Amino acid sequence: MFIVIGAVLTVVGIAMIWFNIPYSPLKSQFKKDTQRLVKENRLDLDGEVFTEKDFEKMPTAIRRYVEKCGYIGKPKMSYLKMEYRNVDFKTGKNGAKLKMDYTQYNFIKEPCRMALNDASMFGVPFQGYDYYEGGKGGMKGVIAKLITIFNETGEEMDRACLATFLAESLFAPTILTQDYVSFEQINDYEVKGTISYKGQTASGVFTFNEDYEMISFTTTDRKDDKTPWTALCSGYEVSNSGIKLPTKFQAVWNFKDDDFVYFDGCISSVSYGFD
Repeated sequence: MFIVIGAVLTVVGIAMIWFNIPYSPLKSQFKKDTQRLVKENRLDLDGEVFTEKDFEKMPTAIRRYVEKCGYIGKPKMSYLKMEYRNVDFKTGKNGAKLKMDYTQYNFIKEPCRMALNDASMFGVPFQGYDYYEGGKGGMKGVIAKLITIFNETGEEMDRACLATFLAESLFAPTILTQDYVSFEQINDYEVKGTISYKGQTASGVFTFNEDYEMISFTTTDRKDDKTPWTALCSGYEVSNSGIKLPTKFQAVWNFKDDDFVYFDGCISSVSYGFD
């Protein structure tokens, strides 16, 4: 009996050490992938800055947005990095509630997005990796740093990832000037955006307030059953770089019976790559 108890305690001790060291295979893969993509997705910008001419053919709301948020005269970026801390995340309507950190990269040369979430359930690490590259998207979840509990891929996931990339496009306006996106004015405060890449197309509606801050993006292209999905932005503040950015972000499934907010977080930092 003492031998069994000793063996159990040894296993538990090893597990606790493994859980608490910073290294994890999924984090390591995310770091390798993003470092590679930073090198591969450099745009030949040569110090270019945004001018009003870059957006002159776009809907009024977008032109007002880039002007009022302070992008005119700022350097054009090759990629966007956003970080969140202590996000309230729900795995489903009746699923577990987690606190997680979330880091994402959006690359511009070609539509590409990588995101890592880092959380724990009952002291056991849970990490997720959302990825979209070369027209293929996926979502992988790993518990205890080693056990894959889901790995979703397929056409629906490809399109969903493309729609998410479009939703975040206004945070890195170099995206708005690329050939793979187009915009159509609906009214003074609504714009339809469409993105096409590798045979997939996704679209959605951007809504702006009277200050031309983008406050929401809604699409039906994240699920085959056309359930609406909305990204909500609020709490705009002027950053140290002089750019006005949202500080709060929510992701919502708009089901017929109610709205399910599954991601509710504050943006802790925004940075850009300019080479």
